[in-house]
Amino acid sequence: MTEFSMPADEAEARAVQDALRTRVVLDEPGPPPGTGRVTGVDVAYDDERDVVVAAAVVLDAATCEVVAETTATGRITFPYVPGLLAFREIPTVLAALEALPVDPGLVICDGYGRAHPRRFGLASHLGVITGLPAIGVAKNPFTFTYEQPGPRRGDWSPLLDGEEEVGRALRTQDGVKPVFVSVGHRTGLDNACAHTLRLARDFRQPETTRRADALCRRALKEATAA
Repeated sequence: MTEFSMPADEAEARAVQDALRTRVVLDEPGPPPGTGRVTGVDVAYDDERDVVVAAAVVLDAATCEVVAETTATGRITFPYVPGLLAFREIPTVLAALEALPVDPGLVICDGYGRAHPRRFGLASHLGVITGLPAIGVAKNPFTFTYEQPGPRRGDWSPLLDGEEEVGRALRTQDGVKPVFVSVGHRTGLDNACAHTLRLARDFRQPETTRRADALCRRALKEATAA
């Protein structure tokens, strides 16, 4: 069981992020696209009931066929604070990952890695505490700036905090809005973008995210049906 201690307040949570950030590995390229397994993780909330459901869906990286999938249900025990959302999600995401019957391979989060104000979003946090390679593929750029990439699939532009590149705006389909890719742990940015493109075969978002999103939404509906 991966150890995770919930911080007592916002200040402690920020201190945890700052401490764990020093353990992020940025000098590994990560697994080659189309090899091994890739796992999408996502969460769904019912704030009125303080319920959070996480899903982990493992795909064969070459075929995108589902290898395994799990869900976990938990309670929301940390307040909503921008930049600290990982603390609302990690305990339940960890439970889903640990229930998988196979090794997850590369973990792909619907969120951020280094594209985070403290360079330590969910993808980095999960990667560090599990040791798994991880990337973030988000639907919006958070607080960062970018120029529109070209209109074709595979076009990209840097996602910037001032002059620092924290990720990339990546066009995954011709003429659709880009997604925002950032390194989490043990994976390079070029490789993270290559994985994202390979997994976003027919839609804007990678199949890992699409399937994990659908699964956690179904599981939340079932968990709160009573």
